[in-house]
Amino acid sequence: MTALWSQAELTAAFGAAPTAPLGAPVSGVSIDSRTLEAGDLFIAIKGAAHDGHDHVARAFESGAAAAVVSRERAGRLAAFGPLFAVDDTLGAMERLGVAARARSNARIVVVTGSVGKTTVKEMLRAMLSACGATHASAHSYNNHWGVPLTLARMAVSARYGVLEIGMNHAGEIAPLTRMARPHAALVTTIAPVHIEYLGSIEAIADAKAEIFLGVEPGGAAALNRDAPQFERLAKAAVAHGARVLEFGRGADCDARLIEVEAIDGGSRVTARVLGRELSFVLGAPGVHMVENALGALLAAEALGANLDACASALERFSPQQGRGARFSITTPDGPAIIIDESYNANPASMRAALKLLAAAKPGPKGRRIAVIGDMLELGPKAKAMHAELAADLSASRVDLLFGAGPLTRALYDAAPASMRAAWAERSNELTDEVARALRGGDIAMVKGSNGSRMGPLVAALRDRFAHGAGG
Repeated sequence: MTALWSQAELTAAFGAAPTAPLGAPVSGVSIDSRTLEAGDLFIAIKGAAHDGHDHVARAFESGAAAAVVSRERAGRLAAFGPLFAVDDTLGAMERLGVAARARSNARIVVVTGSVGKTTVKEMLRAMLSACGATHASAHSYNNHWGVPLTLARMAVSARYGVLEIGMNHAGEIAPLTRMARPHAALVTTIAPVHIEYLGSIEAIADAKAEIFLGVEPGGAAALNRDAPQFERLAKAAVAHGARVLEFGRGADCDARLIEVEAIDGGSRVTARVLGRELSFVLGAPGVHMVENALGALLAAEALGANLDACASALERFSPQQGRGARFSITTPDGPAIIIDESYNANPASMRAALKLLAAAKPGPKGRRIAVIGDMLELGPKAKAMHAELAADLSASRVDLLFGAGPLTRALYDAAPASMRAAWAERSNELTDEVARALRGGDIAMVKGSNGSRMGPLVAALRDRFAHGAGG
């Protein structure tokens, strides 16, 4: 078991000594007693729905080395094991994240944007891992607790660190990027996500531009030259001392896309990156994926990573569940493909997913099927934004549309009558309809915001066809 934190380091970070000596150095950090591993430090975070203090006993039963608890609860929990008693457990985790960053020599990159943050973070994980020990955010740990937790888990031996940073409101990114102190920041694109809270696309760009506040002197900002609000972002990056690296299709971009060829399950790419022509395979289909890979290459090079090794590593990258992962099902009359885009959605990512569906090639007698749920947090123009996607459905040669949710009703009604297959108030009411419709050769893309519950629909379809019941 490799030591992550010593008792002395933890005492210094928390400003509190443990109630009893630790039997061994801490090997990990956890805020979830269900997934905690032996040797982990358990930090009892109080959230909106759960209070970690209620699970301290379970954490020690699972082998926790120590726990961080609030001072007022320490007396009742002391019998379970060594405790660090603090005024605020979230604040203590933040201090541990700051301590991890202070002791590290790792080169750090942070990723934000309205679309594709987690995918780009995983691209960077794959690329940088080919060049040295790399630590990266788990899942989508990108908020006020996810970023300090990710930092707190970073070993001293890490050569590279990759962090994802998200937001719902202005002011949320600034403290997190200042905690991370990155050497490079990558912004994927700006889209009307969370516009319900922020009011305008310009305000969204300004909130994302907070990412540059933490960039270390001499650091870089990798920006999509073709994305909305590029000039606004570039101006903010320069104002905070970052040098701007551009990726896109323009002739003067630092990473310029020259050619993309769709291949089975991915893309063959030719690009000019920092004056060099590179040819590589990306293990994910879609031009939007390729563009993000170019941004990731720029960010990785800004950290000092080997460009050739990074480009080669992209062939081993594959989309995650809910973010473009594909799987085959067996219908009564042959295999079909489901593209799982169910993790989240907004107008920009929905259009990108529909282009991905358009590029897919159904089998003989197969069809392109779109199963779409509501896109949330779009404000008063939400219904209109949904209806506007009808043109994209037609342009993507969608044969059948299934819709779930009250907002998606506007899209369903705006779509050509020949395309409309079924609509339901909730996603679970669509499962039977979609299952009955699927046949051999079909390619079905499922997408919607998390709140529209399209992920469970994908899981239900997968389970149903795994058991040989199509309709």
